[in-house]
Amino acid sequence: MPRSSSAYFLVGPTASGKTAVAEVLARRTGAYVLSADSMLVYRGMDVGTAKPGPDERAEGRLRGVDVADPDEPFSTGLWLREAARTFDEAEAAGRDVIVAGGTGLYVSALLRGLDEPPAPPEVRAEVEAVAREGGLAALVARAEAICRGAVAAVDAANPRRIMRLLEILLCGGKPPQKRGAAAPPAAAPMAGLEFPPDLLARRIERRAAAMFEGGALQRETEKLCAEHPGFAASTAGAGIGYAEALALVRGEIAEKEALERTVARTRRLAKRQRTWWRTQAAVEWVHGPEDSEDLERAARDVEAVWKKHGKTPVVLP
Repeated sequence: MPRSSSAYFLVGPTASGKTAVAEVLARRTGAYVLSADSMLVYRGMDVGTAKPGPDERAEGRLRGVDVADPDEPFSTGLWLREAARTFDEAEAAGRDVIVAGGTGLYVSALLRGLDEPPAPPEVRAEVEAVAREGGLAALVARAEAICRGAVAAVDAANPRRIMRLLEILLCGGKPPQKRGAAAPPAAAPMAGLEFPPDLLARRIERRAAAMFEGGALQRETEKLCAEHPGFAASTAGAGIGYAEALALVRGEIAEKEALERTVARTRRLAKRQRTWWRTQAAVEWVHGPEDSEDLERAARDVEAVWKKHGKTPVVLP
């Protein structure tokens, strides 16, 4: 049976400084930080996800990171199980939980529960086979063959969303547009970090450039392919930065084009995230940290939002 708890949330678009600010607050309060980022779950994917370094991870406060191999399926339901374990640990230790991340699907599931149960292994294997053999186009075609118009309700450019949609349809579930109105936002507003679009765009460009600098992302991608043969055809391998790095190491594009594509995809992601947070959740926004010296100011502003509104209720499996 689902059970209730509560947590402090810190959300916002990619490159807004969520994890760094959450780490500052966790050190101050002793809270656990539960990552709500769908790419940080994968082991070995560090450079392209701007994952916290080994020192930060060694402190033992970060959860929801490095819980799956990059070529294995991972779902929102599995992430919720990780979340439940984090809340159990926190309760036993008398600590709070800070949920920090930009994956709206994870946060929505934590706030409202899953609309559909996780697919059984055989269905997930079938969907993975479709993705591996035919890519995004095959996933879209299969979903539309089952229910015409179903793909229109999700992000059709995101393989993870289409794979989840196909799992639901294969299990006899209804596509999102047939489930009725969206659940209302949580009663207690969450804290969110934001920047003006032009400033966020510059932050995205700097972060992407740092990933490709000196061949760091290319080397990480080559290592992932060597250690995990299914990586290139996986959902993780299609992630922002990694798909471009794969094309680069194969000689299909030059580094300049790989960087430009990564920046463009990241900017589109940030736009979708801003829209999601402003329409699907109650958020009080504060200005993100301009640099490492500004982290304390941003942390104080976030803490003020939390003190004002209190914790946000969550639903655990």
